[in-house]
Amino acid sequence: MQFTKQTLITAFALFSLFFGAGNLILPPFLGYNAGTSWILVTLGFAVSAVVIPILAIYGHAKLQGTMLDFGKKVSPAFALIYSVIVYTISVALPAPRTASVTYEMAIQPYFNISSLWSSAIYFALVLFFIFNRTRILNLIGKYLTPLIIFILLCIIGIGLFGDVHNINASIFNYTFTEGILEGYQTFDAIGGIVVGGFIVISISLKSKFNYQEKKAIISKAGLMAGIGLLIIYSGLIALGAHYSGTLDIENRTELLTLLSSQTLGSVGTAFLGVLVSLACFTTAVGILAGTADFIKGLANNSQFAYRITAIIGCAFGVAIGQFDVFYIIDIALPVLMFIYPITIVLILLNALPKRWASKTIFRAVTLVTFVFSIPDFLQFFISKGILTPINENIPLSQYSMGWVLPAFVVFVIVNFLSPRKNYSEG
Repeated sequence: MQFTKQTLITAFALFSLFFGAGNLILPPFLGYNAGTSWILVTLGFAVSAVVIPILAIYGHAKLQGTMLDFGKKVSPAFALIYSVIVYTISVALPAPRTASVTYEMAIQPYFNISSLWSSAIYFALVLFFIFNRTRILNLIGKYLTPLIIFILLCIIGIGLFGDVHNINASIFNYTFTEGILEGYQTFDAIGGIVVGGFIVISISLKSKFNYQEKKAIISKAGLMAGIGLLIIYSGLIALGAHYSGTLDIENRTELLTLLSSQTLGSVGTAFLGVLVSLACFTTAVGILAGTADFIKGLANNSQFAYRITAIIGCAFGVAIGQFDVFYIIDIALPVLMFIYPITIVLILLNALPKRWASKTIFRAVTLVTFVFSIPDFLQFFISKGILTPINENIPLSQYSMGWVLPAFVVFVIVNFLSPRKNYSEG
C-alpha cells in the first residue's frame, strides 16, 4: 500500500515539476502555427518534451545518484563541467522564466505591482518550500498537480468539443523537426536530469525503500507522468490548431490567454492565472532544490552549502525574472542548441543496458555529438553563408540536427568493435 501510494504521489509530483512555464505557453502556439499538421508536430514535440525527459527519469532510477553519475563514464572532469553548466543554465534561464511568465499572465493583469516586487515575493515562497523539502512531494502530489490537471482538462475539453473552426495550413517547412526543436524550449530533458536527482533524494529522505523498490517507484512514476504530459501536450497543441483559423495572435502568452477566455468565458483568465502560478512555482522549486542538492553533495553534504545555494539561486531568479519572457526564450535558443544534443545522448546512453553503453561508447558518442552540434550553435553568431559548405555535407543539418546521424553511426560502430562483456544488471 505504501509502495503504491508513494508511486502515485511521485508521479503527480514529477508531472508538476516538469510542467512549468514553457510547457504551458509553447504547445498551443506550436499547434496554432502547425494547423492541419498538428498531429505531426505533436509527435516531434513528444520526442524532445516527453520521451527524452522520461528516459532521464528512468536513468536516475537506475543510477540513484546525482547528475555527476550521468557523465561519469565519459570522465569525472567532464561530468563535473557538464553538471556545472547544466545547473548554471537551469538557474539562469528556466527558473527565472517561471517568475516572468507568472508575472505577465497571473499578476500584472490583476495587481498594480512591479515585476521586481512580484519576483521577490515569488522567490521568497520558492525559498520557503526548498527549506521545507520533505513536505514538497506530498504537497505537490496530493494537491497542486490534481488542480493543474483539472483546469487544463477543462480548457482543452471545452475548447475541442465546442464548435468546429477552420484550421489553417502549417507555416512550417519541416513540421516534425519544428516540434522537436520547440520541445527543446521546455528544458524538459535538462529538467529530467535535474529534478530526477531531486526526486531520488526526496524519496530517500521520506522513506526507507531499498534500491529495487526505489527503482520501481521512480520508473513507474516517470512512465505515468510521461503519459500525463503526452495527453496534456496533445490537447494543447490540438486546441491551438483548432483555433488557428479563428484567432489572430502574435505571441505565445496572448494565445493562451485568449484560449482560456474562449473556453471558460469571463472566469477563464482567472483560472489561467492560478494554473500558471502553480505550474511555474513547482518547477522553480524543483530546479533550485535540485541545484542546491548538487552543491551540497560537492561540499560534503553541508547543509550550509545547500541553504546558501538556494538563497543565491533565488536572488538570481529575482534579477533575471524581471526580463520579458520572450527575451528569455530568444537568448535560451543558442544555449539549448549547444547543451541539448549532449544531454540527449547522455540520457539515452544511461537508459540503455550496460552492455551497450560502455565507457568507450560514452566517450566516443559524446565527443562526436559535441563536434557535430557546433555548427548548429554557431549559426546564431556568424553568417549562415560561412556555414553552408559544412552543412551541405552533414546529413540532417538543414533541420538543425546534424549531430544525430554521426552519433548513431559511431554508437553502432563502437558497439560492433567492442568486446562483449557479461553484466549482471542493466
